[in-house]
Amino acid sequence: MPTNVVMPALGIAQDTGRLIQWLKEEGAAVAKGEPLMEIETDKATVEVESPGTGILANVTAAVGDEVPVGQVIAVILGPGELAPEPPTLHSAPPPSQAMPSGPASEQSPAAEATSRPTPVAARLAAQHGLDLDSVKALGSRITKEDVLAHIQAQAALTGEAEKPRLWPASPKARRLASERGIELAAVQGTGPGGAVLAADVLAVQPARREAEPRSLGLSTTWRIMAERTTQSWTSVPHFFLLREACAARLAAWKAQAQKRYAEKITYTDLLVKLVAAALGEHPRLNARWEDGAIVLNSEINVGLAVATEEGLVVPVIHQADQKGLRDIAAHRRELVARAQAGKLRLADLSGGTFTISNLGMYDVDAANAIINPPQAAILAIGRIAPRVVAVRGRPKVRPTLMLSLSCDHRVVDGARAAQFLRALTELIEEPLGLLAP
Repeated sequence: MPTNVVMPALGIAQDTGRLIQWLKEEGAAVAKGEPLMEIETDKATVEVESPGTGILANVTAAVGDEVPVGQVIAVILGPGELAPEPPTLHSAPPPSQAMPSGPASEQSPAAEATSRPTPVAARLAAQHGLDLDSVKALGSRITKEDVLAHIQAQAALTGEAEKPRLWPASPKARRLASERGIELAAVQGTGPGGAVLAADVLAVQPARREAEPRSLGLSTTWRIMAERTTQSWTSVPHFFLLREACAARLAAWKAQAQKRYAEKITYTDLLVKLVAAALGEHPRLNARWEDGAIVLNSEINVGLAVATEEGLVVPVIHQADQKGLRDIAAHRRELVARAQAGKLRLADLSGGTFTISNLGMYDVDAANAIINPPQAAILAIGRIAPRVVAVRGRPKVRPTLMLSLSCDHRVVDGARAAQFLRALTELIEEPLGLLAP
């Protein structure tokens, strides 16, 4: 039977998703696991893979549509399978506009099939104010290609260039066009179905304008980040704990691990391992606030705040407490690479139970981070730097780093947060504590 393509859920509280673009045309062959579409959720813009192999059919969602989670928006047909009747896109006409009954209104099945447009064709025609009765179908149904051919023919007759008003474009292309003052309708797209890509916008030379104050266009990822952090800061009762840790043993562990493994090992990899161990001892920090209750998460899934050109995203290392250092490092490299390329998948962003924001590579000494709901806490980490500390009453220079723990006071109180931070500091200062029973 046909495989349904549904609007997936990424977050616990997600009700809808917005379709950014189809990466495959209706009628095109697709393979299971191949990128099929881009959607915007309450967390980020992500690629969604095809759930099956076959022909994409019955596309009922257009670019920009806000679709309820779980709703079928297309099907994938296997060999010999027929597309089911698509759901009705428009409500029935009121009684005063109902079609008359009787022989005059009857049509043959062939005529009815020929006059029925595909959902994408119907939306495109509506965008351009076209009467579908004037569009000639080359096949059994009026397709998007038939509508585009009609638009071009009409433009040729009138001598006017038709500009599509809602032409699809990638999120990055929209941001670049907004920043450069370029109208997307004037850009020739080279992406799937004529979608405008970032390279297409960069190839256009904007008209010279007088210098004037202007606002920057926001990428979808940046807008989502802004909305989520605002919601968190205004609705979650934050409190913060700071602690300095000696990083001498941590640095020695990193050096030994790097000798052992050919792959690059970072301080973030070590800290993911240590944080996961500390969360296992203090499960209250690995909980969430949900419907007025504290829910303890059954897995320890550590999210990593990653800065990209489009904005901040938080991919997740699942079951970090059960992974070895080498596996954590490999997973971290894959997630960061996909994040920088804008190719994160739904699974990469879902299920996080605790977040780490490491700003040490930017020479930041300390920072207070905003919690990533519905998680109970986030750990911000500063750089490792030589500092003067007291050792047996005498000043000594030691490599240290600052830890800043942000907590949701609805889930965690100060004492529990302090106990977690102390356990983590002890592991940083003596990583052999991981071997303790």
